[in-house]
Formats: sequence, C-alpha cells, structure tokens
Amino acid sequence: MRITSTNLGKPTPIVWNGQETTTGIFKFPVDQPLTLESESVAKDTISDRNVHGGIFKACYLFAKEQYPYWEEKYPHLDWDWGMFGENLTVEGLDEATLKIGNVYKVGTALVQVTQPREPCFKLGIRFDDQDILKTFIDHGYPGTYIRVLQVGQVQVGDEFVLVEESPNPLTTQQFYQLLFSRKKDPEQIQLALENEALPQRKRDKLRRFLK
Repeated sequence: MRITSTNLGKPTPIVWNGQETTTGIFKFPVDQPLTLESESVAKDTISDRNVHGGIFKACYLFAKEQYPYWEEKYPHLDWDWGMFGENLTVEGLDEATLKIGNVYKVGTALVQVTQPREPCFKLGIRFDDQDILKTFIDHGYPGTYIRVLQVGQVQVGDEFVLVEESPNPLTTQQFYQLLFSRKKDPEQIQLALENEALPQRKRDKLRRFLK
C-alpha cells in the first residue's frame, strides 16, 4: 500500500433536517505531509467527535482503486482525491484481504488497522445523494480507520510496511459485511469479539447476537 494523496478539510456549514451544523467531510488534497496524532490528524476538521476521531478512528484511509467505480456513478461531480472524506487516499488498499489488527510503519508513524467506515448522512451530502449510503454499504469497500500507535508524519509516496500481521483472520470487509448483515455468522462474531483492535463498544454490540 502506498499513499497517493494527503487530504484535509475545513469546517463546512450544512443544513440537515432543518438544523444547521458543520462537517469536515469536504476534504481536498494538500501539498504537505500530515501529522498523525493519537486521536486525529493535525489541522483536520472533526465536527462531531462522538462519531469521528478518537483512538480507534484517528485517521481514515480510502482506496485509490475504488474511485473509477464511483466516478462512473457520479460523473457530474468535480472529482478529486478526498471525495470520501479520507485523510489518506491509498493505492493497493484491499479490504477483502486487509486484516483488522495489522500493524504498519508508514512515514514516521506506526499505525494499526481498526474498523471500516460506516457511512452517515454526511456522505450523502458530499455526493448530493442520500441514496449513496445503501450503495456504499452494498458495494463492500468502505475504506478503513487506523489507530496511531506512534505519532508521526506521512506524505505522498510513503509505503505501508507490515510490521505485525494480526493473528486474527478477520478482514475489514468481513467485519463490514457482518455489521450490516441480518443473519450474522456466529464464527465471525466470535472472531470480532476476540479482536482487541476493535473498540470494545463495537464488540459488546455484537455479543448480543450470540445465543
């Protein structure tokens, strides 16, 4: 995996259900390294820290390879990297093989794969289409959040070097599908419960599906 683009967002005012709020999902490429801090990316905008940022969502990655699929669906948009609100657009990111818990050295930072992105209404606002949420879920390539184990800087061209492979085989895509499936695979639930790279709150919610 290699960084294609580093992206930051500024607070953007929006109106949702008659209420004024702000969002940081409108991110654009910047010609500078990013500093990955323990709970966020330096100089980035996080409007709602109840659902973004924090130890298990410090930085969001999205795959470069997924852009053509979405560009074909939304050809009228002004396309650039950062369209999905990702801080890092990454070449070679494959959720189908990326294990939750993998640890990588990238730039001067040490990071761990934690959880996939679950879309909310702000993605719909970015694309001016709330129907994108269902398509995004069904498509199955949501990108991933990372935990920052060692604060550091990253820049375009930096490669993710695997330092420690997760002993737990659960992939980002498997966990993503597990979250949204009506009939949940008990074996995958058990893998999630045993995976300490996932936030405890997520694991506790899945525990209730085990009989």
